[in-house]
Amino acid sequence: MGEFGPGEGHDGDARALLRLVLADAVGELRGWLQGQVVLGASACPEAPSDWDTAAQYFGQGVGGGHGEAGRGSAAVAASPVAKSSPPVSPVAAEPAVRPSVLQSFRALAEVETKAPASNTLALRAEPLSEIRAALGECERCKLHLGRKKIVFGEGAANARLLFIGEGPGAEEDRQGRPFVGAAGQLLEKIIQAMGLRREEVYIANVVKCRPPNNRDPEEDEVAACEPFVRRQIQAVGPEVIVSLGRVALHALFRSREPLTRVRGRWRDYGGIALMPTLHPAYLLRNPEAKALVWADMQAVMQRLGLSR
Repeated sequence: MGEFGPGEGHDGDARALLRLVLADAVGELRGWLQGQVVLGASACPEAPSDWDTAAQYFGQGVGGGHGEAGRGSAAVAASPVAKSSPPVSPVAAEPAVRPSVLQSFRALAEVETKAPASNTLALRAEPLSEIRAALGECERCKLHLGRKKIVFGEGAANARLLFIGEGPGAEEDRQGRPFVGAAGQLLEKIIQAMGLRREEVYIANVVKCRPPNNRDPEEDEVAACEPFVRRQIQAVGPEVIVSLGRVALHALFRSREPLTRVRGRWRDYGGIALMPTLHPAYLLRNPEAKALVWADMQAVMQRLGLSR
């Protein structure tokens, strides 16, 4: 599975520098505290008890949970795959710290910045056939109890565009293929309107078995499929991912951010541009929303250099 995480290079240097930094910093802090006691200074402000408060306390923003992840929720940007930048704060004078400590901090920062970014998918890929074989006749969650067929995914193994939905419906469960019911037929029309054929894209879901009565997949069910979904995405290596609907978006980013807030705005998923849009099943119930999805697909087409 594609992993988020720093590379192994420079780890030994980083640890050694960190030990030096901590040793010096502890000495500096001990001296400062002793000075405060002598001067009769008041106690330090109470430490924050939760992460949100801590982030404000230290003047830092809080990133979303994921990752998907690492797999955390990527920053929403108005421009394609714009990565969020930390807020700019006024330039402050450097603290009065011994030069050796300050130099150690700077050296440590230089080592850390040489490591690969932690929010990119690992470079190693594997054939989709191997991933399917590893999945096997899956019994990793309770969804296997009611399924007819596993719906792994299908399409071009090197597709530039990957669509991902929430889970199989009744027809998909019967055929073992994704998006072949009424919603799938509408998705195929959307793909054709983009100037592509179904065979030229890759289509998958965040769970591989049909949830009973088409309910939303539960957290443990999504978690059981997640490693295989990530490996699929890594194996295909698309330039653009289109997430279809609320469930797929939440599963990929491990968040509960409303789809209406992020629909149509580029996000970053492990270094891949991702466009969140509405699910075709929603469009069947709300045809007036087709214009919104088409606007999203035009942005995808522009990014891929497709003209219609």
